[in-house]
Amino acid sequence: MRPKKCRKTCCRIKADYFKPRSIPIDELEEISLEADELEAIRLADLDSLYQEDAAKKMGVSRQTFGRIIFSAHKKTAEAIIKGKALKIRRT
Repeated sequence: MRPKKCRKTCCRIKADYFKPRSIPIDELEEISLEADELEAIRLADLDSLYQEDAAKKMGVSRQTFGRIIFSAHKKTAEAIIKGKALKIRRT
């Protein structure tokens, strides 16, 4: 496995853990969302940037950004639809 490259992230969050209501935490599966995945969601979905522009802000290629945002969306969708906890890793 290749070492992970350093990517530019600047997303500040108030909480780093989200879970469905009324399900005890010890009964939940957990999905980890990496810092670069959170940054990709912020740039693409919250700031409404095109992938090429978001990739430049993160210091990655457009193709790499596409892989990051795809992974972030998949993890987020799985957490919401399957009722899993979402842990945001700050690296």
